[in-house]
Amino acid sequence: MSQVLDTPPPTASPAEDDLSALAARHGLAVSGARPSLPDYVRQLWARRHFITAFSTAKLTAQYSQAKLGQVWQVMTPLLNAAVYYFIFGVLLGTKRNVADYVPFLVTGVFIWTFTQSSIMAGTRAISGNLGLVRALHFPRAALPISFALQQLQQLLFSMAALIVILLCFGVPVAASWLLAVPALVLQSTFNAGVSMIMARMGAKTPDIAQLMPFVLRTWMYVSGVMWSIDKLAKGHHDWPSWVVPVLQANPAAVYIDLMRYSLIDSFHASQLPHHVWAIAVGWALVAGVGGFIYFWKAEETYGRG
Repeated sequence: MSQVLDTPPPTASPAEDDLSALAARHGLAVSGARPSLPDYVRQLWARRHFITAFSTAKLTAQYSQAKLGQVWQVMTPLLNAAVYYFIFGVLLGTKRNVADYVPFLVTGVFIWTFTQSSIMAGTRAISGNLGLVRALHFPRAALPISFALQQLQQLLFSMAALIVILLCFGVPVAASWLLAVPALVLQSTFNAGVSMIMARMGAKTPDIAQLMPFVLRTWMYVSGVMWSIDKLAKGHHDWPSWVVPVLQANPAAVYIDLMRYSLIDSFHASQLPHHVWAIAVGWALVAGVGGFIYFWKAEETYGRG
């Protein structure tokens, strides 16, 4: 027994030491090892053309089997807006308390769809592309980022229809429309960050993709897509004091209302939460940077098992 306990721990053989030294001398590394964060960023930047080409190809193929093709990029959110208008605007009478309700609603639906689709696509970015992940070596963050970029491209197509709707309902062109650009940049950063968070979670637990529609639907209902948070707050003075600030600071509501403020002249600054741009920047930084680091931490695990 004492002879067993006194046995020294095994050490690497000279042959293993020689192989490790040989690999290091020729710049070889462990296959699939996670690079440092700066190296990871450089690798992503080097593949920026792949990211844009992949997102464009996915967007083109999305409706390739439909007879109307890319028209569905605009028709889908418009049909959703029509359904919400009938249920919330007509049956529930929400439109009576909101000026320019159709532009208000359509803007909310389009901007919310951008966030919703980005998160859903990000959830399946790794688990739905395992063949690509296992066959090729590239920074895996390229997948959720490319899916978020795909949804941004789709939104830009839809914005043409949104502008037509605004003009048809008497919303004038104004200098404030330029504010839509920084608002979309911040929302895109937020969406990409959340997509990377969900991509890592979905890679480990694919069943999350089945749960996300219910989570996103609940999030939509509390984000003021079909109703005005400001008007609701004024009609419910018996609510706890923290409810309205929490609803207004909800990131989806922040980006939706920023776009409404940018595009609709009847949506005034008084309907926005205080320091709304600071909140929008904060959410973009927290989700964008935090989501990127969170995804990078598990880089070497994607496609394994």
